[in-house]
Amino acid sequence: MKVILLEHTPDPERLIATAAKLCYSSSDISSLRDGLTEDKTKSFIEMLVAIGHESVMEHVYFTFGIEGISRACSHQLVRHRIASYSQKSQRYVNENGFDFVTPPAIAAVSDAKAEFDKQMTAVTEAYAKIADILTEEHKKTFIADGLSEKDAASKARKLANEDARFILPNACETKIVVTMNVRSLFNFFRHRCCNRAQWEIREVAVEMLRLCREAAPTVFGYAGPSCVMTGKCPEGKMSCGKMAEVKAYFAQLDKQAER
Repeated sequence: MKVILLEHTPDPERLIATAAKLCYSSSDISSLRDGLTEDKTKSFIEMLVAIGHESVMEHVYFTFGIEGISRACSHQLVRHRIASYSQKSQRYVNENGFDFVTPPAIAAVSDAKAEFDKQMTAVTEAYAKIADILTEEHKKTFIADGLSEKDAASKARKLANEDARFILPNACETKIVVTMNVRSLFNFFRHRCCNRAQWEIREVAVEMLRLCREAAPTVFGYAGPSCVMTGKCPEGKMSCGKMAEVKAYFAQLDKQAER
């Protein structure tokens, strides 16, 4: 799994402070940034986070490139609706010999790993076979319609991919570009950095948070799962019961990444 911070709003914390200052000031917009020193910006951001004034956070966006995750993970990711996504297509991209993600629990047990690899090999072969069969059938139709051999083959293969992909597993590797504003990221981290989140999307979320802290340390300094951001666990009886450990982990997240 690899997460890259591709882009973010320039000077994100100062922009948030500027937008928030407008809510409390009679100044004209062109002079809002006057006097917003680094220290004053930091103090303003800390106040906003403390009182939960998150609407001003929506003016700042972060764009990530994520690769080496499974379709199972990306299906969870796109459930976060206030975001923009661009994902590798299984219609236009040939998945012959596709890469796949092996869950650590399976990789740790030799018999389970052997069976998992066996099934992935079987699916890989079945995908290629189905795609080849469909390609030939579609090609006949396109040639009959007057297309050249080359054009018919290209068009047929793309159409074959569209249906052959139905056999691909949740383990199939995918790549995705994600853009979220800060408020959406706060919500994402509350849910997906939690110990009860599925292991793969939790790894993605924690790495996204680490990158956000590098770019905007004050805004994201207290971001993380609900127990970190609010001091409470919303899971009730299903809580992991490790609030102290979780808080300590995210308090040291930046230092852990340096090791």
